[in-house]
Amino acid sequence: MSSSPLSAAVSHVGKVRSNNQDSGYAGRQLFVVADGMGGHAGGDVASAIATKRIAEADGEYAAAEDAEVALQSAMIAANSLLAETVFEHSELTGMGTTVSGILRVGDQIALAHIGDSRIYLFRDGELTQVTADHTFVQRLVDSGRITPEEAAVHPRRSVLMRVLGDVDAAPEIDTKILDTRPGDRWLLCSDGLSSYVSEDKIGAILAAVGTPQGAADRMVKESLDHGAPDNVTVVIVDIGADDEQRNGATPAGFVGSAAVPLAFDGAENERRPIRLPTLLLHPLKSTPPEDTHFEPEREEFLEQLIEEDRRRASRRRITWLVVVAIVIASIVAVGALAYQWTQTHYFVGVDDDGTVAIFQGVQQNIGPISLSSVEQSSAVRADELPAFERRQVEATINADDLRDAHDILDRLSRLAESTSGESSTDPTPTPTPAPTAVTP
Repeated sequence: MSSSPLSAAVSHVGKVRSNNQDSGYAGRQLFVVADGMGGHAGGDVASAIATKRIAEADGEYAAAEDAEVALQSAMIAANSLLAETVFEHSELTGMGTTVSGILRVGDQIALAHIGDSRIYLFRDGELTQVTADHTFVQRLVDSGRITPEEAAVHPRRSVLMRVLGDVDAAPEIDTKILDTRPGDRWLLCSDGLSSYVSEDKIGAILAAVGTPQGAADRMVKESLDHGAPDNVTVVIVDIGADDEQRNGATPAGFVGSAAVPLAFDGAENERRPIRLPTLLLHPLKSTPPEDTHFEPEREEFLEQLIEEDRRRASRRRITWLVVVAIVIASIVAVGALAYQWTQTHYFVGVDDDGTVAIFQGVQQNIGPISLSSVEQSSAVRADELPAFERRQVEATINADDLRDAHDILDRLSRLAESTSGESSTDPTPTPTPAPTAVTP
C-alpha cells in the first residue's frame, strides 16, 4: 500500500491466486489501475510494464485537452512496449492488461480507459460509474439483448473485447474530460473489487471513512471478507480545495506488480503455450479464479458469440416452457385426483327447495365451484322433521357410504311420517260449556 494526504493506493493478491497480476499508481496528478492477464507468467508483467510506462505522463499540463492527449499517447506507447516485450520473450505471447487512469488539471480531469477496470465518482453522497466495461456482456446490455441482472450471471460475462497487449497495434481507448470540484472522491479499481463488493457498499464506505487510506483499506478488507478469489487493487483520490497541499504532497507511488522488479526467468516453464486469439476469462464469484480471457473486437467473433447467446436464450426459454407445462400438468393431475377423492364421500342435507336430499362430495366450495352435487332427492321436507333432527340435517349429516346415506334418509322419512301422523290423529279437545244460570 502507499498513500499521500489526498490519495491512497492499495493492492492485495487475494485469497486464492499465487501472484498479483494487478498494478496501481498514485502520483502527483496521475492515478492508474491496471489488471493484467495472460496466465501466471504474463499478467503481472503486462500490468507492471503498462503502469510504469503510463506513469511517465505524470506532470503539469496547461489544459485538460493536453493531458487527455498525453494520457492516451502514454497508453498507446505502453501497448507498443508490451508488443516489443512479447517479441523478445515469446513465452509471454498473449499477455495483456486493462488500464484505467485519470490525470488532474486544475478543476478538470482527463480520463483514459480500456478493459473492465472501473473509475467511479463519489459526489454529494452518490456513486457514479464513469467508465463503460469493454466486455461482451456489456455489449449485449447496451444493445438491449439482456438486462444488467442477466449480465451478472451470464457465462460469457468476463470476455473482454479491448485490452492493451500484443494483439492490436492500435487499440481503441476511451477518453473524456470531466469537471471536478472540492469534495469529490474518485475511485479507480480492478474487478477484484467491483465484481465482489456491491456499489451500495462501496458508496457507504466512501461516505463513512474520511481518509483515502482508510477507505482503500476498508474496501480491500470487504473484498477479502467476500472470499477475494481475484487480485484487488484500489486507488482513491480526494479533491481538496487547496492545490498547494497536493503539490507539496509526496506521491504515493506504485503498488502491486509494478512495485516489484520485473521477472522473466522461468516464465516459459511456468506457463503453457497460448494460441491466439485466446479467450481469457475473469474469475467467477465464489469459484476458483480463472485466467482473464480476451478476444479482439472482430465482427465474426461478435456474431458467433451473439448467435451462441441466442441459442442459449432459446434453450432457456424452452426449458422454462417445459418446466411450466410440467408444473401445470401436475397441478391439474393433483386437482383431478383431489376432486375424485371428494366424490367418494356422501352426506345428507337440505336441498335448495327445502327438501332433504343425499349429496355426493364434501361440504366445501372452491370459489364459485361446488364440491358436492345432489345424488338423490326425496319428498321429505326439512320443516316436517322434529326440531332436533331438522337442525342436524340443516348442518348436514355425514354418511360412511351411499348405503349409509340411504339409511339416514329412510330414518328421516319415517320420522317425518310419524310426526305428520301424530299431528293428523290427535283429537281436538271439546271445550266444556259454561253452566247456564237458571232464574227461579
